[in-house]
Amino acid sequence: MKLHEFQSKQLFAQYGIPIPRGKVATSPEEARAIAKELGKPVVVKAQVLVGGRGKAGGIRLARTPEEAEQIAEQILSMTLKGLPVRRVLVDEAAEIQAELYLGLTIDRARRRVVAMASSAGGVDIEEVARTTPEKIVRVIIEPELGLREYQARTLAAGIGLDRSLWASFTQIALGLYRCFEENDATLAEINPLAVVPGPALLALDGKVIIDDNALFRHPDLAAMRDEDEETPTEREARKYGISYVQLDGNIGCMVNGAGLAMATMDIIQLYGGRPANFLDIGGGASAERVAAAMRLILSDPNVKAVLINIFGGITRCDEVARGMLAAFEMVHPRVPVVVRLVGTNEAEGRAILQQAQGVTLYTATTLVEAAQQAVRLAGDGRGPSMISGPEQRQ
Repeated sequence: MKLHEFQSKQLFAQYGIPIPRGKVATSPEEARAIAKELGKPVVVKAQVLVGGRGKAGGIRLARTPEEAEQIAEQILSMTLKGLPVRRVLVDEAAEIQAELYLGLTIDRARRRVVAMASSAGGVDIEEVARTTPEKIVRVIIEPELGLREYQARTLAAGIGLDRSLWASFTQIALGLYRCFEENDATLAEINPLAVVPGPALLALDGKVIIDDNALFRHPDLAAMRDEDEETPTEREARKYGISYVQLDGNIGCMVNGAGLAMATMDIIQLYGGRPANFLDIGGGASAERVAAAMRLILSDPNVKAVLINIFGGITRCDEVARGMLAAFEMVHPRVPVVVRLVGTNEAEGRAILQQAQGVTLYTATTLVEAAQQAVRLAGDGRGPSMISGPEQRQ
């Protein structure tokens, strides 16, 4: 789950990271009042969960409260990369002497958190990594020890930071690490971390991504979710506890287990098809959840065929089959459905599927057969496959 800039910076402040004075406005009048309260030039920033806000005109300087009101009115009427701007952050403008980058993320190859810093702040760190990788300094953090002060100083020295700022940089880095760890983040970054007159350091922008799987531990953060970022289908999936990501293909996928779901998507691609979604119904899925998953898949008008691939371990095949029948009665799919049930109670599950009415249904015994069948059906929509092996029913 992504946090907005203003939410990220509010979180930073709780960990002693210096941020500019500012408030969020949802109307031009509020923006004017905030600018008047700050009594200085301000930066009006669109609060949407996309990159490139500045280039799109979503970040602008206002020298007077009247100008802040005019700019806020313009920005609040914008749509950036398909997302409406519903609020703006009005921050006190800073006199920037240099822009740095400081961030934490997970290095999955090392299975460690990695801290990164760069003297080339203010731009996408991915672009810096691609064009000038030597400008990024990294330290690997041992989970039992956490980020140590000497590692923060290593980062400061590595980016050529003036020694007078090492102490404040270290405190900011340690605070960012505590923020990252205590909130179960997968990314926490300050870009730019600006050098301002004093000299001092100030977090002018912030980005935090929270691990969805840990949100049950952070109801306060879960309440910050911006539903504008999600499609209506993804919001419905979250309500039922289903892992769902919509893609641009035409073969809907329902699978139990993230690894099996990825393998199913891969084999669809291998045989020339395109998956329409990632969907993991999880273990022990109830008939209600399976029915909800079917509704989610069939709500995508691009879906021309559905592939259901269930390995019955915790999730029993007969339970899944009952969920399918319930879904078929509610949704009445007009596209063919290919089902592979293997594992616990697979025979019972297949017997239950024989009761399906009003749906073009095929069963397969192997994933290869199921994928080939789904790809062909999505491609031409014709009847039973000529592939040998799978059972077929219409």
